Amino acid sequence: MKTNWKKIALPFIVLIVGFGGMQAINASAEKEQEKKPVDTRPTVKVEAALSQDYQVLISSFGEVNPLESTMLSAQVSGEVIAWNENFVPGGLVLRGETLFAIEKDTYEAALLQAEASLSSAQSLLIEEQARAQVAKQEAKNLPQAKITDLYLRKPQLLSAEAALKSAQAKIKIAQRDLDNCEVKAPYDALVINRNVGVGQYVNQGTQIAQLNNVEKAEIIIPVAGFDNAFLPSGLAGTVATISTKGFDAVSREGLIARDLGIVDKATRMSQLVIRVDDPYGINNGLPALKYGTYVEVAFKGRTLQQIYRLPQELVSNRTVWIVDKDNKLEPRKVDIIREEGEYFLIGEGLANDEKIVVTLPEYPQKGMEVKTVQASGSDMTAKNAS
Repeated sequence: MKTNWKKIALPFIVLIVGFGGMQAINASAEKEQEKKPVDTRPTVKVEAALSQDYQVLISSFGEVNPLESTMLSAQVSGEVIAWNENFVPGGLVLRGETLFAIEKDTYEAALLQAEASLSSAQSLLIEEQARAQVAKQEAKNLPQAKITDLYLRKPQLLSAEAALKSAQAKIKIAQRDLDNCEVKAPYDALVINRNVGVGQYVNQGTQIAQLNNVEKAEIIIPVAGFDNAFLPSGLAGTVATISTKGFDAVSREGLIARDLGIVDKATRMSQLVIRVDDPYGINNGLPALKYGTYVEVAFKGRTLQQIYRLPQELVSNRTVWIVDKDNKLEPRKVDIIREEGEYFLIGEGLANDEKIVVTLPEYPQKGMEVKTVQASGSDMTAKNAS
């Protein structure tokens, strides 16, 4: 009887214990949920807005050209007897170097003849001066009415002086022609082409070669109308950085020389001239900036007071998202002063220390409550530092 009672009671005991255990587990889970409520707010990274004085960087593109290009001509006629080994297309020649030489015999003879004429003129002048002096002494014993300029040999003296000046002029011409038998480089130059060879007879005025000045180069760059307001006040003399792109990139410094003073009718752009000293690095040893190279020119413009510099991806339709004091998203309209590379320069619409959203949630909405995390150095702070 006792054994039957145990068999009947055992299932009920197991059921009661299991039910009690489930109740205990449910109660524990409810307490756990009460302790840790689920936060469904999205997390966004924010960066404090900070205004600053910022100097605008203006950039444009242009082609490197020589300051001057010369069509070199022969100034005397004659046979070419020699030419400089660097006087070839692509050769670099220095100021004052002899490029080619013309046979001198004829011009040396002309100089000797001119010197002989000069000696004769000097001799004649001395004679006339002596005769004039004798006439002046004799005139002291003659009546004043008989003393004339012809008697005092003044015309003869003037003629002798004129003959001397003529002989001196012929000396200069003969010496110039002799000197011009050696044609020299007028400046440090790049030889573009040459049309002369040894044994060739050239006439006065024959075009021999084309030279490009490599002492200075110029780059004409267009400046868009919206950049005019940001040009520096003292434009001439402003330092500009000239750079090329590609594997073997070159970077050089130049100076803004002048404004061309006109606005292009087609593009409505003004034009500036940048000047570069020694573009081929002959004297300064810097990398060559070859003529015809297309380069980027950048220089500093005006300094803007108290503006915000933001990456373009943070601005959409002139709107920036911020987090207000209640940790809610708020779209803020801003005034974009200028676009510069990957950044916008913002004038109005933001205030210092406002929290700018760096990473937006997938579907941002005005008034959406969010959690905030300070942006790390890899976010907007790093971008602005660059």
